[in-house]
Amino acid sequence: MNTKVNKQETNEELNKRLYLAEFEYFDSEECITFNIVDIDLDNMNITVAVTNRGRISVITYDLLRDGDCLYFEYGNFYEQIEIDNFTEVDCNG
Repeated sequence: MNTKVNKQETNEELNKRLYLAEFEYFDSEECITFNIVDIDLDNMNITVAVTNRGRISVITYDLLRDGDCLYFEYGNFYEQIEIDNFTEVDCNG
């Protein structure tokens, strides 16, 4: 499924399309799962539910841009987590 951010999309359209989109990141010890809760392109913020070692945290990160790529930085080493790498969740079954 396409998670590429379209520059013409409003925040509301983007949030509806990407709500709970998922990405798994391996930090060399465990898989960490990110689910998008909210994206605010006006303020360049992203709120994600982070599942890390059995604990769930809801965290807001600064949304950064590198050319056409939107990402946020995670962890002690500021790993780039790109929005384009998330997978949409099909809530319709």
